[in-house]
Amino acid sequence: MIGLLIAIMAPPALEDRATMPAAVQAEIELSGREIIERAQDAAGGELFVHPRTLRLTGYNIIRDEAGGETLWDRYAMWRQFPEQKTDAHTADGKVRIEAWSNGSLAMLLTFDGHRTYNEKGLVADQSANAMWGANFGFGAIRNALDEGWSQKRKADRLIDGNPTFMVALTDPSGGETLFGIRQADSAIVYVGFDTPKGWHERRYSEFFSKPGSDWVQAGRVRLFYDGVKSNEAVWTDYEVGTPLPDALFVVKEPPEEPSF
Repeated sequence: MIGLLIAIMAPPALEDRATMPAAVQAEIELSGREIIERAQDAAGGELFVHPRTLRLTGYNIIRDEAGGETLWDRYAMWRQFPEQKTDAHTADGKVRIEAWSNGSLAMLLTFDGHRTYNEKGLVADQSANAMWGANFGFGAIRNALDEGWSQKRKADRLIDGNPTFMVALTDPSGGETLFGIRQADSAIVYVGFDTPKGWHERRYSEFFSKPGSDWVQAGRVRLFYDGVKSNEAVWTDYEVGTPLPDALFVVKEPPEEPSF
């Protein structure tokens, strides 16, 4: 029996390692820039790179430190994108994030391009703008091929069991953002970057599109800080390029009902 256990627990022989699950170094000749080009094309091409605006709706599952979960059953994000981006992790453009739970407002946070608002109105301490650094990062891949940016291929990895190209993007300010591009279809399945809350990772899956649209949307986004899951957003619908009024990003009083 002891001999059997030893045989079971022994590491695989060198000649057998090729059969083990691994992030295969596929297409090793591809540069980081070429991988990003493929990812942009797969995500929607020109529409993905220059969407102007985006609205996402769905729901969000929030986890507390004890592992308990709270459902925000109505959840939306509106985004107006800037023309250029020199720092991947600072607030830019405009954004509104709104959440409701059982008919009550659970969270409201906006940025109008200069100032931050919450459900009570203008946030007096505008150092709150630094908070957005823990939320901005994915958009770096849209600007990744712009002048002043660099793309460096890293060692391939498995993301959710799928062989994945890893590419580090460095923006003109020197900040780095790590992206994972699935080898099978060039889907963007991972982003990671440092934040005041720790190392932030997002994993993207359950991609979908709408008839007549080139846009490819991740339906499930899992967010982690220092390896601990913080929440899971599920997007069920999107709109791209629809004009958004400036007033949407300015809060004067709490809304009485959802804005979507």
